[in-house]
Amino acid sequence: MLRIDRSIYQKIVAHARRDHPDEACGVVAGPEGSDRPERFIEMVNAERSPTFYRFDSIEQLKVWREMDDRDEAPVVIYHSHSATEAYPSRTDISLASEPGAHYVLVSTREPETVEFRSYRIVDGEVTEEPVEIVEPA
Repeated sequence: MLRIDRSIYQKIVAHARRDHPDEACGVVAGPEGSDRPERFIEMVNAERSPTFYRFDSIEQLKVWREMDDRDEAPVVIYHSHSATEAYPSRTDISLASEPGAHYVLVSTREPETVEFRSYRIVDGEVTEEPVEIVEPA
């Protein structure tokens, strides 16, 4: 199960809506080994595409080094789908390289509806998990 603070949930949804019709992407870092998403990190979709996302390699290196320096891990890796449901594509599955991460997808295809779903993706196997949105402490 993914437990995520309402404020971080809202930032992910806002980023997805702001970048629409292109896909948005980013991570939420948390203390190494904790499974607690705490620090929202909006990233640039280097593809600037409505059908594909890719972290900018220089930005990704900087963010991952910063997480290492802070003893953090990428607890959530998120991106949006602008025209389809919030389910990982074949490309998303093939690129999923963090077996401990929650892969969050937000669909912005319906402007009035929030479709926010989370998955574990390990060795090409996709498992949807419940999402609990919690109030910040």
